[in-house]
Amino acid sequence: MTQSYKGACFCGAVELTVTGEPVAAGFCHCASCRSWSAAPVNAFSLWKPEAVTITKGEDNIGVYHKTEKSYRKFCKTCGGHLLTDHPPFGLVDVYAATIPTYRHEPMLHVHYQEAVLRIKDGLPKMKDMPKEMGGSGETLPE
Repeated sequence: MTQSYKGACFCGAVELTVTGEPVAAGFCHCASCRSWSAAPVNAFSLWKPEAVTITKGEDNIGVYHKTEKSYRKFCKTCGGHLLTDHPPFGLVDVYAATIPTYRHEPMLHVHYQEAVLRIKDGLPKMKDMPKEMGGSGETLPE
């Protein structure tokens, strides 16, 4: 049986379900993610678009995109962040905090060169992004 995880915005006006397992999960340290999440690091889980379903409040979703790589989606009522579509990668980042029943198992850190909070957890620390996602593929020391 395929696992599903339910999530919602801060007020519950928008609900979503993710099904299966993420393609990748980790922590992003880039300035955009830090600013958007109002935190020193952002926990991400990347899913294929077909694994993500809005189950309630689709008409209540606002979109902001600073670049063509990231369409950040939020609840128009509470401002709660939901997910980010990444069309060039064919992936959707559902913020780990949005899906509380999902057990976030990070695989790596990305954009570690921008880190303001160093995390010593033994995971690979990518300078920017993996090569297959257009980055340098370089890792940095913890």
